[in-house]
Amino acid sequence: MVSYISALLYGVGGIVVAGMALLVAFQEKLVYVPVLPGLTKSYPMTPARLRLLYEDVWLTSSDGVSLHAWFIKLFPDCRGPTILFFQENAGNIAHRLEMVRIMLQRLQCNVFLLSYRGYGASEGLPSQHGITKDAQAALDHLVQRTDIDTSKIVVFGRSLGGAVGAVLTKNNPDKVAALILENTFTSILDMAGVLLPFLKWFIGKSNTKGPRVLNFLVRSPWSTIDIISEIKQPILFLSGLQDEMVPPSHMEMLYAKAATHNRQCLFVDFPTGMHMDTWLAGGDRYWRTIKEFIENSVPNKKDEDSSREVTKSFL
Repeated sequence: MVSYISALLYGVGGIVVAGMALLVAFQEKLVYVPVLPGLTKSYPMTPARLRLLYEDVWLTSSDGVSLHAWFIKLFPDCRGPTILFFQENAGNIAHRLEMVRIMLQRLQCNVFLLSYRGYGASEGLPSQHGITKDAQAALDHLVQRTDIDTSKIVVFGRSLGGAVGAVLTKNNPDKVAALILENTFTSILDMAGVLLPFLKWFIGKSNTKGPRVLNFLVRSPWSTIDIISEIKQPILFLSGLQDEMVPPSHMEMLYAKAATHNRQCLFVDFPTGMHMDTWLAGGDRYWRTIKEFIENSVPNKKDEDSSREVTKSFL
């Protein structure tokens, strides 16, 4: 009996040690994938290929990292919403251009695409601390522009980008009008057990039954579940129910946590949507949902100005 217990303890110890080794050695490669297998880090195309009106933007983060972005306009004087889009973890912003082309048309908006540090033409190596600074640099750039309506900046994040966007939105209640999250995870801690199932007893954030002894090893926890309830702006949750990467239950948990503190939350699911193609699988309903959300959530400056004039006339 003693030998059996000893063998069991050694086995558990071996799993913990193996898990620690995997987390230390490979976690950044699991979380951040700037280069898709078989491709190069460079952009396969630019917005010009799709005949989109765009500007190359170079930013410097607060810690001195040089960042590249594309600011794509519907037309030169477009004063509609500006979408600050944060991408998934795999590939670079060029891989999102076909989706952005449709976004411009369907939402009548401008789109700002940021390359995280270590992605595309941006310098540096990705990390949660660094990417948070990158996102802030992008927003600070937008609010200083004079060619857009800065009261209509909407943050849109997909997967990892949702975690990035949630942090930025929480930190900038006066600069971000609304937040859209699509197929976003509750935390990297929870995703570790999804990607490496044998770790689920030793690492996690939400609904974890084990001792979570490996949580301290995760360098980029991206714990959206902890900050979602602090966001006061309107939030739209878009969930693909066939998501093969992030369990749809993560989006349900995020919505439930947010809705207890924020009445301006809307959850919409798409039965055939997978992790990367919900925008395609959702069809017309997907784009109508976003357009209506923005129209209901983002202030219309002209209407506000007219209201002020009417108020003044009665004074």
